[in-house]
Amino acid sequence: MAEGGLAVLFCGINPGLMTAATGHHFARPGNRFWPVLHLSGFTPRLLRPDEQDELLTYGLGITNVAARPTARADELSREEYVEGGRVLTEKVLRLEPRWLAVVGVTAYRTAFGEPKAAIGPQERTIGTTRIWALPNPSGLNAHWTAQTMAEEYARLRQAAGLPPATTG
Repeated sequence: MAEGGLAVLFCGINPGLMTAATGHHFARPGNRFWPVLHLSGFTPRLLRPDEQDELLTYGLGITNVAARPTARADELSREEYVEGGRVLTEKVLRLEPRWLAVVGVTAYRTAFGEPKAAIGPQERTIGTTRIWALPNPSGLNAHWTAQTMAEEYARLRQAAGLPPATTG
């Protein structure tokens, strides 16, 4: 575990219907979050959504911007994103991870009022926590392959000072 708490708190947009039904983040089979997390070196093996608690052993946490489950993130209102950003800010101030990784640059832009934000590290901080906007691993995001996403996630892992996870 990271010294003093979490190295990275990953933040999805909101629970999908499968996540809401199972209670596990990124539970929809077509979602690439878990494979990308492994390919990028955050985890030593491919974790299943029902193994999400194992993330804590690697200094990682997981949460969402908005709490309301939807089939698609575009079903959320701007107000839900903004309120989610406020609640997320409180959570980050309480947990003090080194990095907040918002999984979906559009969610970051809307929740934090940063319309020009791009993928990568952000200027904004929350207390001492740095922020990184990551590509959304949803299968609906065809602009990024699992490999190109893994390269961006690995940039974050390196910035967070985490070595590639290994088995054993």
